[in-house]
Amino acid sequence: MCGIVGAVAQRDIAEILIEGLRRLEYRGYDSAGLAVVDNEGHMSRVRRLGKVQMLAQAVEEQPLHGGTGIAHTRWATHGEPSESNAHPHVSEHIVVVHNGIIENHEPLRELLQSRGLYFCIRD
Repeated sequence: MCGIVGAVAQRDIAEILIEGLRRLEYRGYDSAGLAVVDNEGHMSRVRRLGKVQMLAQAVEEQPLHGGTGIAHTRWATHGEPSESNAHPHVSEHIVVVHNGIIENHEPLRELLQSRGLYFCIRD
C-alpha cells in the first residue's frame, strides 16, 4: 500500500503535501517523499526513509518552493526500504509516483530498452 497526494495552487504547496501525507501515513511508513515545480519549471525533490515527520523536518531545514507538486508515502512490498526506492521517481522532465506492484516490470523494461530508452538508479 501507499498514499499519494497532489496539489496545485498559486502559493508554495510543500506544507499542503506534507499535511496530506500525514493523513495518509497509515498507508505506508517506510519512506516518504515529495516533488514540487515552481513557476519557472524547476523541479525540486526530497525523499526520506521513515515516517512523514522525517520528510517534514528535511523540508523545514531546506524549504521547497513551487505551486505544483506530488507526494508519496510508501509501505515497502517489493524492494527494500531505501531512499533510492522511495518515491517520487524523476527523470529530466517527469515526476512519477505509483501504488502497487508492477508485476510485468521486466518485459516492460526490455521493451523500452529496445526502443532506445535507458534505466539508471540515482539519488
